[in-house]
Amino acid sequence: MKLDEHTSKQLFAQVGIPVPRGHALTTITGNEDHITAIGFPMVVKAQVLTGGRGKAGGVRLVKDMQELEQVLPVILSMRIRDLAVPYVRIEPAASIKKEYYLSVFVQRETRSLVLACNACGGVDVEASSRDTLMTASIDFLTSSYEHRIQDAFFHLGLPRTTWSTFHALCTSLINLVTTHGALLAEINPLALTDQGTLVALDGKVDLDDSKMALLPEVKKALSRPEHQSPDEIRARTAGLSYHRLKGSVGMMVNGAGLAMNTMDILNKNGLEPANFLDLGGGADIPRMRTGLELLVEDDRVKVIFINIFGGILSCAHVAEALTATLDKVELTKPCVVRFSGYMADDGQKILKALNHPRLCLVENMESALAELAGIIHPSAARKNVAEPTTISMPDQVVQPDGRVSLHPSGPLSALNRETQVLVQGITGKTGRLHTGLMRSFGTRVVAGVTPFKGGTRVDDIPVYDTVRQACAHHDIGATVIFVPPAFAPDAILAAAAENIPWIICITESIPQADMLRVLHAMSSSTSRLIGPNTPGLVIPDEIKLGIMPGMIFKPGPVAVFSRSGTLTYETVYGLTRAGIGQSICVGIGGDPFIGSGLTDMLELIRNDGTTRGVVVLGEIGGNEEEKLAAYIRSTGFDLPVVGFIAGQTAPPGKTFGHAGAILSKGHGEIDAKLTAMRDAGIFVASSLEDGVEHIAKLLG
Repeated sequence: MKLDEHTSKQLFAQVGIPVPRGHALTTITGNEDHITAIGFPMVVKAQVLTGGRGKAGGVRLVKDMQELEQVLPVILSMRIRDLAVPYVRIEPAASIKKEYYLSVFVQRETRSLVLACNACGGVDVEASSRDTLMTASIDFLTSSYEHRIQDAFFHLGLPRTTWSTFHALCTSLINLVTTHGALLAEINPLALTDQGTLVALDGKVDLDDSKMALLPEVKKALSRPEHQSPDEIRARTAGLSYHRLKGSVGMMVNGAGLAMNTMDILNKNGLEPANFLDLGGGADIPRMRTGLELLVEDDRVKVIFINIFGGILSCAHVAEALTATLDKVELTKPCVVRFSGYMADDGQKILKALNHPRLCLVENMESALAELAGIIHPSAARKNVAEPTTISMPDQVVQPDGRVSLHPSGPLSALNRETQVLVQGITGKTGRLHTGLMRSFGTRVVAGVTPFKGGTRVDDIPVYDTVRQACAHHDIGATVIFVPPAFAPDAILAAAAENIPWIICITESIPQADMLRVLHAMSSSTSRLIGPNTPGLVIPDEIKLGIMPGMIFKPGPVAVFSRSGTLTYETVYGLTRAGIGQSICVGIGGDPFIGSGLTDMLELIRNDGTTRGVVVLGEIGGNEEEKLAAYIRSTGFDLPVVGFIAGQTAPPGKTFGHAGAILSKGHGEIDAKLTAMRDAGIFVASSLEDGVEHIAKLLG
């Protein structure tokens, strides 16, 4: 959640950071008293969620009311980097002696808070010399950062008389991150005035959406709906991840990874999407209805593409939701529907029975692309649709009972059908549902934990108040956490305190600062954390920990490691259909701060004796793939690795479903990822199907 300058300064003022007096303005009429109170000369500043306002003419100094009357409508009619200006902020002109840059932010790469300052501030800060910049990590967990504030103060060369103000200002910036949920709190410029005082002349705050979800009143107070389109507001209210793009294909997909991949496929085939729309894991009637209404009402959309992979959520359920939606929403545009995975045939039958003239049902992505191209580019020739090929299964050991066992060694050998599993949050709807599905797979769930529910039972499973009590009665080898985000950090630490070897945290939307605290506390722990925001871990025919659909797996020699749930399911499904089984599958989680990463996963299976090939499913943002490539180069990792990156065509600055899937300047950029992976000898697949075909060739 990005705040504009005006709202950022309001937040600054609340925490004691000195800011100029200011007022939000869209018209002079009715605001004469505020204008008089601020006085002339004043600065009129466009309020948009982007930089470059000054260079675009969106910041103007006016000397009197007549000039304000001339300037105000000009700024309000501007588009700055294609963004409209909903209102301006007016504030007194400052007498500036020198400008500086100061910020505190959460740094993903180092898993820390960083204090940054620059002796050159203002519009040209990015062009300043590196010699004027200082960055330092902050140990906010112990509050031992006094020396960092001193470092910044003396680096900037501020007058001694400003020390107390600067110290309080830095402390307030740090508190914005540690207690108020800010991911970035930036002052640029921090001005030293002619009077010798410090004042924040401009401000920028980015807030953690996960933290704001836990603080609805704060979120409401800081929200500025003027910066969102009506469609974005409707989508967010319905729980959809939605962004407007520039094309004409309206896409509706379940799962962030699959949605990013669908966006990439459309772009690479000349079928530019009009939007990014992730239904999430539910795809229920309210979400489906809102999503379909958005696409039907969007005049830019010429055709709708619904792309669904059935995992835990069956395609039949989605088809029923779409059927109910079509009773309420008139489908006025052609709609191509692709179902794959669990109950895809059933879903197709349900929709086919509707005999709807605008529904076009396809069996695979190639057919979908042909149909979409025929609508968007009618003169283009249709492609022939190739049938999927069946590839022989690599050698395996078949047990007398018909089950396949590959007997992994090392740390993975402790995960098998005899492992005793705990479920934290077992009494909740989601925890109970997936406990049943894990047991159906063969996982040995022996206990659950929900505070104040101790002594009860869930489907004959004993429930304890604490993890400590559960571990006193059972030899717990793994725990799966289905706990709300406000309580999940403590649930992880409770499991780590009992040295449970494997901790699988399904919970999503844990605030980033909270996860930094967890990871810091677990730095010397013997427990292995997977997640948060993970679909879990599966060793076929042995154990399932989490929410992955068990029916798509087959034992075999290929390890699958992923940052995306739906891409994992689609890839595993493709491998299994091609006759290629899996030795292990782990979703490491889609959040910015997670436990075990891709590199840790390779280390796990490096010498396990069963894995003969690896598939890695990455996505934009972060540096997991770069670290993986460095590990392969430095260790001589000798198993073949096939990689794939989703979100290659995503525009920067937007979060695409996963909190970790966000492109920022200089971090997680696609060209750097692909180059690092290829340089390490990783085969980078152009599509999921290409990846399956290549791993099949490698296995022979």
